[in-house]
Amino acid sequence: MANLASTRTALSLPQPGAVLQLLKPVTWFPPMWAFACGAVSAGVSLSDHWGLVLAGMALSGPLVCGTSQAVNDWFDRHVDAINEPARPIPSGRIPGRWGLAIAIVWTVLSLAVALALGPVVFWAACFGMAMAWAYSAPPLRLKLNGWWGNAAVGLCYEGLPWFTGAAVLLAAVPGWPIIVLALLYSLGAHGIMTLNDFKAIEGDTRMGVRSLPVQLGVQGAARTACAVMVLPQVAVIALLFSWGRPIHAAVVLALLAIQLVMMRRFLEQPIRRALWYSGFGVPLYVSGMMVSAFAIRWFQ
Repeated sequence: MANLASTRTALSLPQPGAVLQLLKPVTWFPPMWAFACGAVSAGVSLSDHWGLVLAGMALSGPLVCGTSQAVNDWFDRHVDAINEPARPIPSGRIPGRWGLAIAIVWTVLSLAVALALGPVVFWAACFGMAMAWAYSAPPLRLKLNGWWGNAAVGLCYEGLPWFTGAAVLLAAVPGWPIIVLALLYSLGAHGIMTLNDFKAIEGDTRMGVRSLPVQLGVQGAARTACAVMVLPQVAVIALLFSWGRPIHAAVVLALLAIQLVMMRRFLEQPIRRALWYSGFGVPLYVSGMMVSAFAIRWFQ
């Protein structure tokens, strides 16, 4: 009887490995990279503020991004039970309402860390948390529409961490060049998010998720995704030239040129090559982010 009671208690608690899987470490890199771009763009010595940088990267990745993953899995648990039953919540490795509890606790912890980093960072984190819940939770559930959902993810994965990275080191609202670049790269990230939707067209159609491939068709969504990725980078290149940074602008232009060659191949078979482009084209996009961050250090 004692062994049975012990077994039931163990089964009623989430498995540590399942909690880590719920927070999806693989998704932490984009916001952490964007935070690093923001820190670089601030023009402050990173070696003198390494503690703030590490805390900020933890906030952007494991905390805020991890929260968004937990929230998403909780509100998608019924769909995942059909499509991906091995996930932590539908598989029972995170039983009962523990998934919701983890999402709430991680939200509070994220805001506490943000508050310790300063008021600007705190309010930025509040916005990020609001978007994370609005993306997955009813009644808004922004993810049901590809235009709104991808915009929310792009902003929270690229623009908001960039802004936060600069705000942490400056202890103030960053200057307009930082904000403009962060917004432009957020806009481009909308197209990157669309790449993830090509693998789920059939399921999204059945579940009423109006992703861009569902709304615009495969070719229409592919062309839109490419245009949304390209145009902000063109704007960044123009700005860098106008700001007297021709070498940085030329590097971003070269990275964009390679992307254009790859996009042409992607457009030939969007469904088949969306994952391929995500793996090889997107790193060129985010490399341009860091190049741009170094270019504007002199503004601060």
